[in-house]
Amino acid sequence: MISVMEILKAILFGIVEGITEWLPISSTGHMILLNEFVTLDVSPEFLEMFLVVIQLGAILAVVMLFWDKIFPFHFKEKPVIQKEIFVLWFKILVACVPAAVIGLAFDDVFDALFYNPWCVAIALIAFGIAFIVIENRNKNASPKITELGQITYQTAFMIGVFQLLAAVFPGTSRSGATIVGALLIGVSRTVAAEFTFFLAIPVMLGASLLKVVKFGFHFTSGEAVILLTGMIVAFLVSVIVIRFLMGYIKKHDFKVFGWYRIILGAIVLLYFVLVRYMFMMA
Repeated sequence: MISVMEILKAILFGIVEGITEWLPISSTGHMILLNEFVTLDVSPEFLEMFLVVIQLGAILAVVMLFWDKIFPFHFKEKPVIQKEIFVLWFKILVACVPAAVIGLAFDDVFDALFYNPWCVAIALIAFGIAFIVIENRNKNASPKITELGQITYQTAFMIGVFQLLAAVFPGTSRSGATIVGALLIGVSRTVAAEFTFFLAIPVMLGASLLKVVKFGFHFTSGEAVILLTGMIVAFLVSVIVIRFLMGYIKKHDFKVFGWYRIILGAIVLLYFVLVRYMFMMA
């Protein structure tokens, strides 16, 4: 029988996932810190799967909020197929190519090399600085791309290359990497955020499917409750966070997230330096 405490932990993980998945502040960095203080009473294999599959709840929030922009079929008065949405999906798939080819081929290698607190902290700080530098550079410049339809296949592929950085370096933040890349090549903040949200749909669905297949479908009742709780909470929190972010960036830039990343990266470094020092002194 699963305890109330484990459900509360799953709720906390869902809250953190729902917030950090869409704000460009690195869900990985936050999950590493959270897992240091809040540990689910589950097997390491289930935890590895849980931390990925919980993202499905966040994805459902994107699907619900942007349904009219991502679903090409409409059946109001008569069936209508919106070709521009099909074109958008082809561009999204093009953007997925770099991470799909390189990321999947070397996923275990990248995890072994870079999935540690030190690399995560460095990635947090580096991309935090990048946000500040790029926003300062763009301060008096007008974006070249102000609508989703203006994104070309070449632009989509370039954004996908930046997404690859998130696959290689944990702590980069998938949304952070793609937004930085989009801003760098002249995409407006609103379009950069929307394209990032849509790009997450196939990426997270694919990653979740791989993790579930790897784990197997033999969940205990307790594991099923933990997973569903985390996903539901992540969905509800994501709805709030996405609405907040889309309203926020209409009047503000991303520099506040850059400073937040730098501070969080410094905290991660300091925390694990202290942990190592205390371990050596013990």
